[in-house]
Amino acid sequence: MNKFILLILLSLVSPLIAALEVSSGSVTTIKQFPSNYISARDVHVWLPEGYQEDKRYAVLYMHDGQMLFDAKTTWNKQEWGVDETAQQLMHEDKVIPFIVVGINNGGKTRHSDYFPQKPFELLDEKHQKRFYQMERSANTLLFSEKVNSDNYLKFIVSELKPYIDANYPVYTDRSNTYVMGSSMGGLISLYASIEYPEVFGGAACLSTHWIGVMPHRNNPVPATFVQYLEMNLPKLADSKIYFDYGDQTLDAFYPPHQKKVDGVMKEAGFNHSNWQTLFFKGQNHSEDAWRSRLDKPLLFLFGSTKE
Repeated sequence: MNKFILLILLSLVSPLIAALEVSSGSVTTIKQFPSNYISARDVHVWLPEGYQEDKRYAVLYMHDGQMLFDAKTTWNKQEWGVDETAQQLMHEDKVIPFIVVGINNGGKTRHSDYFPQKPFELLDEKHQKRFYQMERSANTLLFSEKVNSDNYLKFIVSELKPYIDANYPVYTDRSNTYVMGSSMGGLISLYASIEYPEVFGGAACLSTHWIGVMPHRNNPVPATFVQYLEMNLPKLADSKIYFDYGDQTLDAFYPPHQKKVDGVMKEAGFNHSNWQTLFFKGQNHSEDAWRSRLDKPLLFLFGSTKE
């Protein structure tokens, strides 16, 4: 698809009343948003109560968009409860007004879209080949295609964000634009903030999947992420970075790796003003867990100066 055709398609895109139901505010769905870089997918735009066209809003881009708003439509009947938590914080005047752009994952391409590409390319060929052969479950590959996260970020930055900027009354600068996700979504959020520091003012990474792939012994991925982070930390000098983790189910694998990352952040001079890592004892790897603490990253990224 060339850029001219894409522009025509984007001009025809219009938000549709979503099948999703929210308790607070409203959500519309842009069906099968077209792209030159990744497969088309639904994008959900949540607007807070009292939304006004003559008012300006910050923007939060979130991954795994189908899991954010309505438990009746999710595979595990759980949701982040983004609308409830964001609206409550706005009602309490604890955060500045913002909208949420939830980007559906690509299903079978999720791992390929979300695994940070440059760290993957730091792995030797033997490990790359091994991971491409790794199965998520019987006869189902973890990576359905080659790592494609650089293109996924190009989609957000050069196709989706311009559309949001043109069709909603939002601030377009980095200081009002953030990205958030959990697990693999945490990895791609951090990667987005590093690769595009001029676009995103920071990232919130919940239950960051530092092991990168399925749990196994002698995994080189966590060390590779640390190496990439050390190489690129100067790019985050003016950014806000939030991490958190639990210690149950898949989160049980994260504490030693998060502590290494925390050491790198501290060594680089990050402090409470631009970096936060929180540990939630007893919490697992699920939307219910992320919902229970969603207020923490939202306050960190969008906290009102009135607080």
